[in-house]
Formats: sequence, structure tokens, C-alpha cells
Amino acid sequence: MSWGTELWDQFDNLEKHTQWGIDVLEKFIKFVKERTEIELSYAKQLRNLSKKYQPKKNSKEEEEYRYTSTRAFLATLNEMNDYAGQHEVISENMTSLITGELTRYVQELKQERKSHFHDGRKAQQHIETCWKQLEASKRRFERDCKEADRAQQYFEKMDADINVTKADVEKARQQAQLRHQMAEDSKAEYSSTLQKFNSEQHDHYYTHIPNIFQKIQEMEERRIVRIGESMKTFAEVDRQVIPIIGKCLDEITKAAESIDHKNDSQLVIEAFKSGFEPPGDIDFEDFTQPMKRTVSESSLSNSRGDGKSELKFGGKSKGKLWPFIKKNKGAGPEDFSHLPPEQRRKKLQQKVDELNKDIQKEMDQRDALTKMKDVYIKNPQMGDAASVDHRLAELGQNIEKLRLEAQKFEGWLAEVEGRLPMRNEQARRQSGLYEAQNTSAVNSCAQDRESPDGSYTEEQSQETEMKVPATDFDDEFDDEEPLPTIGTCKALYTFEGQNEGTISVAEGEMLYVIEEDKGDGWTRIRRNEDEEGYVPTSYVEVYLDKNAKGLRVLGVKQAASSNSEEN
Repeated sequence: MSWGTELWDQFDNLEKHTQWGIDVLEKFIKFVKERTEIELSYAKQLRNLSKKYQPKKNSKEEEEYRYTSTRAFLATLNEMNDYAGQHEVISENMTSLITGELTRYVQELKQERKSHFHDGRKAQQHIETCWKQLEASKRRFERDCKEADRAQQYFEKMDADINVTKADVEKARQQAQLRHQMAEDSKAEYSSTLQKFNSEQHDHYYTHIPNIFQKIQEMEERRIVRIGESMKTFAEVDRQVIPIIGKCLDEITKAAESIDHKNDSQLVIEAFKSGFEPPGDIDFEDFTQPMKRTVSESSLSNSRGDGKSELKFGGKSKGKLWPFIKKNKGAGPEDFSHLPPEQRRKKLQQKVDELNKDIQKEMDQRDALTKMKDVYIKNPQMGDAASVDHRLAELGQNIEKLRLEAQKFEGWLAEVEGRLPMRNEQARRQSGLYEAQNTSAVNSCAQDRESPDGSYTEEQSQETEMKVPATDFDDEFDDEEPLPTIGTCKALYTFEGQNEGTISVAEGEMLYVIEEDKGDGWTRIRRNEDEEGYVPTSYVEVYLDKNAKGLRVLGVKQAASSNSEEN
């Protein structure tokens, strides 16, 4: 089976067919290219989908992922991200192994095809030239033969005519002989040209054309084989990622099987358990006799502390059972006393863990600086040992402050867990448990502050926190009355109140004073009904009203009492 022998006369059709083959190859390349674009787009959409449903950092969603069902969903999102990566691999491999390779091959194929058909056209032009030469020789031989016949007939006519001279007869005879000689020469030339053409034609159809067509056939067969190999590669690229995709799906199945509904139910208990006992029975209230109506003691009154063992109804007091109490809005007290016992214990434990981590971090930095100082002492050329003393002192102060903070929270934690007795009245007042109704106290840790020369800085452990009044019942109908104004003040410097409980002021701004400095270096001010907070006393110039003298004396006594108890 050879195109050279079977299709010796189908030059034009072969030319069209081979062009069609190249078009098919280019169509396949375009198909694979579009497939790679789809894979990339699909991978991108999968990644965006996975990213869209990932929990946001430092948000409430992160807390939700402690449940096994949400953790399984998070694992599914991560596996989908890996799943998308495999589609990117498919796209990359198809681009490099198929699209790129076939594009180069098509260029080579076009050049080879052009060369073969150029040779074929050249061979056809040669045989056509030989044919034209044969035709010309044949026509010349035919013409000479006819002229020789006419010259012979004219000679015979002249020779038979008795009136014609011998000279005319001789002349006609010579002309006839000349024409016969020319015809013989044309015959010989035609015969030679014919033999040469037959030889060329034989070589053309049995040697040159078969060789050219054979090369074209081999070229076309290589194209067919190549496109078949590319289709196999197309499938193989997909097959190579199937095990990894299967692993992704297995991991998703494994994550789904890890969901524990009992464990999630227990987590709900741990998250929302208050630690309170259900309320007891309510005593019968006899309205037939004028008497003071009271409710019986319940676990709710006990849980609020020993300060009040009974809750009274009547008058302006509005009693509500614990499950329907509305929670305080705004920032709670530092010891989380506004939370139910179980939730308070968790918050305190979390705070203790955070402080311990901060202490360890500071200690690691101190150890590293101590080692650096030792190196400087042994090798003075490497650095000045005294240059790290200031930083070591700062770290020591930070560690001591963090330890004091940790001890404070550990004490509250021990109290909640029942390991220590209740704190004294002063500690309860600082934590917000022992507050008179419609008053507010401030627990401030502001220490070691610099003068207000522009170098004032705040540390997290020294932040002033506003205390929310802790009442027996936070009733949704009883609104806390604002503290009265006891004077005015002028801001001497600009203060950026970035911490909770503080307020920002601009230099020269006039504001209202609602609470004096109680010895902790902070004054409570108000800008309007909604904006109030603390500023460093050294940052403002205070002008107190005369009628607030009694309040000032009371504040000084309270500050002195606090200092004596602490000492």
C-alpha cells in the first residue's frame, strides 16, 4: 500500500488532504488549550469558594470551629483547596506536554509538507516541458511530411506536362527531394524526442512521483501517530492526578466520619453553662393582709454573693427570674463578675493562660538579652554590654507587672473554684461585686507614668478599665443615672485614648469633670451625654465647683482608705 503507486494521479487531492490533516491537528491544539483555560478557571473558582467560607481571623467564627461538625467543614474547605491545586496541575501538564509540543510540531510539519509538494510540482513541470517538446517535434514532423507530399505531387505534375521545360522539371525534382530530406530529419528528431519523453515519463510516474508521495505518506502517518499519542497524554494527565484527588475525597470522608454529635452537644454545655441552680419555688403572697412581700431564697440570690441573701419586690424594684435577666451592655468588670460562674471561670482561666504566655515570652527575651550581655562582656569588641541594661530593666519591670496581674486573676479564679475564701470588701469593690447602685468605680493600674512632656505612653497592663455596677438584678427597665458634674477642666495636652475606658482629648479643649483623681493618676471627664472616660490627671487643669466640696472630701477619704488597706 503506497500512495506513490495507488495515488500516482491524485497530486491535488493529496495536497488538500494533508492540509486538512494539519487543520485537524491545530483544532486539537485549540481544544486542549481551551481545556487548560477551563481547568485554571475551575481551580480559581474552587480556591475562591474555599477562601470565601474560611473563618475570619479574630472573629466569632473561629470560636465556632471547636465543634467537630465545623472542624469537618473546615477540613473539607482545605481539601477542596488541594483539589483545586490538582486541576492547576492538569492545566500546567497539558500546556507543557501537549499544547507546547504540538505547536512546535505543526510548524515543522508545515515546512516539511511545503518542501514535498514543491518537489512534486517541480517534477510535474519537468514532465509537462518534455511533453510540450514532444508535441512540437511531432507537429514539425507532420508539417514537413505534408510539404514533402505536395512537393512530390508538384514534381510529378511538372514531369508529365510536355510544355514544361527540363529546367523547371529539374527544379521541381530538387525541391521534392529537399522536402523529403526535411521530413526524414523531422522524423528522426520526433523519434528521438519521443523516446526521451517516454523515458522521462516512466521515471516520473514510477520513480520521482512515488518517492515524493511516499514521503508525503510517511509525513501524514507521523501526524496521525502524533495526534494519537497526544490524546493518550491528554488522558494520562488526568489519570495521574486521580490518586491525589481520591486522597482529597478520602480526607473529606474521614472528616465527615469524625463528626461526633455527642461531643458537640457537650461543647454546647461547656460554652453556655452558667453554673446557677434553677430558681426555687416562690412563696405565696397573701394580699389580704398588709405585709412586706418577699420571695424565698433561691439559688439565684445565693449565686450573687453573701452581700444580699434576699431579693425584695415592690416599690420601684422590679424582680425577674434569672433565665429572663437582660445582660449588661458595654464593657464588663475586670474580674468578669458580670458573667455566670461557669463562664466567669472559663474567662478567668483564659486570661491567666494569656498572662502566663506573655510572662514566658518576656522571660525568653530577657534570657536572650542576658546571654547577649555575657557575650559582650567576654568579647567587648562585639558590642557594649551596658547597651542592653536599659532593655533588661524594662523586661524585668514588665515581668513583675505581668506576674502581679496573673496573681490577681489567679486569686479570682481560685475564689470561683472554691479554693480560697471570698475576698475582703475592698477587693470586692475593686472587682465590681460590691458597688452601690447608680455608682461606678474604676480599677486602675496606672503606675510609673512619665511627666506629660510628650513622652507619655500607655501599657496594656496599666490600662484603666471602667467598672460596670454589679446589682442583684440587671433589669432591662432600670437605666443607670449619669454621674453629676462636679466641675470643668481644660486639656493641657493632646491625649489619644486608645484603651478601653479612656477618652481622647485635644489640647485646649474644655470638658466636664464627673469624678476626681482618687490617687491613681486618672480623672474621669465627660464631653457630652454619650462620651465620657478617663484621662491622665497631669494632662488637664481641673476647676471644681464649690458646691462639690463635700464630694471632694469624700473622694479623698475613700482614696486614703484604699491606700491604707492596700498597705
